[in-house]
Amino acid sequence: MSLKIFLNDRLVDKHEATVSVFDHGLLYGDGVFEGIRSYNGLVFKLREHLDRLFESAHTLMLEIPLTKVSLEKAVLETLKANALKDAYIRLVVTRGPGDLGLDPRKCKKATLFIIADKIALYPREYYEKGLKIATVPTVRNHSEALNPQLKTLNYLNNILAKIEATNAGVDEAILLNAQGHVTECTGENIFYVKHVPDGRRLVTPPPYVGILKGITRDVVMRLGREAGLIVSEEVFTRHDLYTA
Repeated sequence: MSLKIFLNDRLVDKHEATVSVFDHGLLYGDGVFEGIRSYNGLVFKLREHLDRLFESAHTLMLEIPLTKVSLEKAVLETLKANALKDAYIRLVVTRGPGDLGLDPRKCKKATLFIIADKIALYPREYYEKGLKIATVPTVRNHSEALNPQLKTLNYLNNILAKIEATNAGVDEAILLNAQGHVTECTGENIFYVKHVPDGRRLVTPPPYVGILKGITRDVVMRLGREAGLIVSEEVFTRHDLYTA
């Protein structure tokens, strides 16, 4: 069965799902996206993902061509059309086709597409035995340059860090900010657990150090509290992580 892609306002076959070479999402990384998971046919935190998508688009002054309600239906429709229960859903909104200039006003209408497919981010053994990880020279984007809280199509900061991790022979990278504080990995938020006199503390960096405020991150923090951990957002360094 050919993969079905939701493009702008309808489902099309994979080979028909094309984007203009003049689309500013392609030319300049001008757009936003969400990576969403479904488990046993249920989409995980879909409304929270849509809220973040609209917040990112608002900051970019990018008008999303569908309402949240319509987008929610489109995501479910795409999942159903591909007969998927456990899937990765990529929801993308670009500035749309324009000219070779930077001016977003030349782009008259945004491009929207939804892909639902299977994905294996890591082998099962990584979840059971852990993975090799290292800090890398590439620092996280400064929040007043390209705010990491925006989930934009410009992911070169993450990609460069991933390349450095690969070149170092490890599985994943930790990005520090310009002050040397731990921020996050190339596609994941980071936590550590440490024993303290009053119990076990689950620590994660606060958003202002330069992280994406992850949907799953919020769930981990909630589950940590329910499990009796002391959950806190703290600025920390590689030393704190290494000695945890």
